[in-house]
Amino acid sequence: MQQALAYIQNPANQFGMETLKTVQLAVLPILIALIISIPLGVVLAPRPISAFVTMNFAGLVRAVPTLAVLAFVVSYLGIGYRPSVFALSLLGVPPILVNTITGLNGIDPATVESARGMGMTRWQILSRIQLPLIAPVLAAGVRTAAVQIVATVPIAALAGGGGYGDYILYGVSSFKTTPLLVGAVGIAVFTFLTEMLLALAQRVLTPRGLRYEPAADVAVETPGSDSATGRAPLAA
Repeated sequence: MQQALAYIQNPANQFGMETLKTVQLAVLPILIALIISIPLGVVLAPRPISAFVTMNFAGLVRAVPTLAVLAFVVSYLGIGYRPSVFALSLLGVPPILVNTITGLNGIDPATVESARGMGMTRWQILSRIQLPLIAPVLAAGVRTAAVQIVATVPIAALAGGGGYGDYILYGVSSFKTTPLLVGAVGIAVFTFLTEMLLALAQRVLTPRGLRYEPAADVAVETPGSDSATGRAPLAA
């Protein structure tokens, strides 16, 4: 650990710059995935056939290795930051898109009809009724996508995207444990913080009545029992 701390503090290793690149490689793909997935899910959700095809295609996309996508993109965009962001954004689209469609299709049609009967426009129904109702489901999709993206960020180093992946590649290629430890632990901590932060956000967005909270032990009073303990009184 002392060697890792010394490695981080060494200005030649540019730990601050690599941390900034790692954050950029995580945050920007998440935002791009949100911008693509939510509007697309809103458009496709009312169309059963299109929604069914899209959700199955999204599942197929999730099965494609990110490394294969990165290699394909590099052949067109070259190496650097852009192909890395593209590949990571593609990784984040399916979970958010699937959860958006699932959440919208899970809303009771009577709720939408009631809002329409009150004179609400489609945009008002979407912004005031549908999106708030699917917020917990959507947050779960964002949480899954974000954790996958952050955990996959090191792969960007293979395309010259930078970040903590540079430390991992250097450690593997030079058989040095310290840079490998710095990169691996850095990504692990970043992933853990992302998971905890988005889990908290998902809990906040979930209505109190839908949250799972363990029930407290309640004493049940039965006929002829002691009201304080719930046990039958001892015979005289």
